[in-house]
Amino acid sequence: MIAPGATLGLLGGGQLGRMFTMAAQSMGYRVTVLDPGDQGPAGSLADHHIRTDYLDPEGLAELARLCAAATTEFENVPADSLRYLSEYCVVSPSADSVAVAQDRIHEKQFLAAHGFGVVPFAVVQGPQDFGGLGGALYPGILKVSRFGYDGKGQYRVAGPDEAGYALAAMGGEPCVLERQVPLACEVSVVVARDADRQVVTFTVAENQHCHGILDVSIIPARVAPALARQAIETAVAVAEALDYRGVLCVEFFVLEDGQLLVNEIAPRPHNSGHYTIDACVTSQFEQQVRVLCGLPLGDPALHGPAVMVNLLGDLWRRGEPDWRIVFAQPRAKLHLYGKHEARPGRKMGHFTVLADTADRALAEAMAIRGALRERAGLDAA
Repeated sequence: MIAPGATLGLLGGGQLGRMFTMAAQSMGYRVTVLDPGDQGPAGSLADHHIRTDYLDPEGLAELARLCAAATTEFENVPADSLRYLSEYCVVSPSADSVAVAQDRIHEKQFLAAHGFGVVPFAVVQGPQDFGGLGGALYPGILKVSRFGYDGKGQYRVAGPDEAGYALAAMGGEPCVLERQVPLACEVSVVVARDADRQVVTFTVAENQHCHGILDVSIIPARVAPALARQAIETAVAVAEALDYRGVLCVEFFVLEDGQLLVNEIAPRPHNSGHYTIDACVTSQFEQQVRVLCGLPLGDPALHGPAVMVNLLGDLWRRGEPDWRIVFAQPRAKLHLYGKHEARPGRKMGHFTVLADTADRALAEAMAIRGALRERAGLDAA
């Protein structure tokens, strides 16, 4: 066990790192962030900030010297950095686990090889690969294999010609072509798994996206109990197949015929799990600290239904939003990430509404969201 008072290392300086840092500090730990940015949400809050590239040998050596354990806050941290750190301190998750999840090709192949249901797909290494695909994957979505997130690096394509143009627009990088499927909804499950293979799961979240960015999460998901159990069991099975140690989110497509397919794996806390800060006995970020430090896993129980709404930079088009709109709702909780520049589509914060039922929480959250958007001169929808 790594006791409070020790220093924990964090690769990445974004909002997930900020919330990890807050959880760790509240438990008595110090946090050192390694991140190249000057004004990142996590670096501005951490006890120490190493401003350098993730592969910088001197920076990694300093992090290893200072920290008893290290973790990540986003999946695109180079796996080689984690392998280096693992020679000197506890690292969670492992480099091998992250390497699978940070590359769509490896991720899809891993899931399919282990028998998990996925959308029909094909690996595209170059334009020559389109010729042999036929029409079974069209209309489809072409997704860049690495460094895509929040809808970036994705193109809807009706056929080979559009797919070729999309591939060229992404610089000819390796991609995955997925067939579009008829969706009923999307759900996700956050799993925490420790070194002793003990596992806890959080309540299934129902997720709504806008332009590829998570917009709203509804907890518990409005799906049949049997499907929710299947999602939890599958998420745990994915974590076990990866021999994962840490906090992991598994995102699913629910098809109109009720079929459940794995969409993506996120080897870290997840946006759809932010509700756990206010609505659960133990948050996903506290679980991340607990796993990293060899502490017993916390109780993930849900206090009651909740809805989480992302706050994007669009809301700042007329200046700072009027936060009285959020505070006027006594069961709403506001979380701002301390980012210095608001840009359209940039995640600036979120709020969570707690209520007796998911429908009531959703209605109250949508009223707040609509009022904020109206005040910013945006469509309330």
